[in-house]
Amino acid sequence: MEQAGLPLEGKVALVTGGSRGLGREMVLAFAGAGADVVIASRKAAGCEELAEEVRRTTGRRALPYAVHVGDWDGLTAMVDAVEEEFGRLDVLVNNAGIAPTYPSLEEVSEALFDKVVEVNLKGPFRLTALVGSRMARAGGGSIINVSSVASVRPTPGDLPYAAAKAGLNTLTAGFAGAFGPSVRVNTIMAGPFFTDISRGWDMETFQEMADRMPLGRGGEPHEVVGAALYFAGPASSFTTGAVLNVDGGQAVIR
Repeated sequence: MEQAGLPLEGKVALVTGGSRGLGREMVLAFAGAGADVVIASRKAAGCEELAEEVRRTTGRRALPYAVHVGDWDGLTAMVDAVEEEFGRLDVLVNNAGIAPTYPSLEEVSEALFDKVVEVNLKGPFRLTALVGSRMARAGGGSIINVSSVASVRPTPGDLPYAAAKAGLNTLTAGFAGAFGPSVRVNTIMAGPFFTDISRGWDMETFQEMADRMPLGRGGEPHEVVGAALYFAGPASSFTTGAVLNVDGGQAVIR
């Protein structure tokens, strides 16, 4: 029985790209809501550091796991390791993503294009297929994709990334149908958040755009938490195949 105020008590949540940025905030929020957590990212040190913080501040179990989300076989090994450690997986967040810059569309290399698709689309497809199938057999779960407003407002400077994230929106609808009724699949369509990626922004250009947004600013990483907890927990029990904008209104700029 869930304890009051702990909607994820007894659950296990895996977050890719979980050691920093939006992923870090979701890991801490899930642990604070009662879940044991798996922190997956390419660099083991960052995962281990956050896992220790989770254990110290929340008392929850935390498994750090170094993996590249584009590694097809590596994802299978990770899911097996999670089941061996916890015996279950209730929440998956496909948060890992990359958006490398390039000088022009003509100069986008095949290697860059493939890398962007690999991390933002191929990896989430494989991980959702693996985890969703196991969740369905086990009786249910929640899968959360982290997309981008670029998927509906692409620009010349982010076209491969935007296309991959648009594909992720499509996967959300497809997997919701494939794994229902017991597994819910939804998407957080994120706008501009002040994470590590924002360090490379031209802030003057960004602020010109932000001034036209209804909320007039970028988001702080912790502001993704409400949507993540909603999709992960029982409050969204009648919600699947949904794409929720968490973007300060960027998608409605005209």
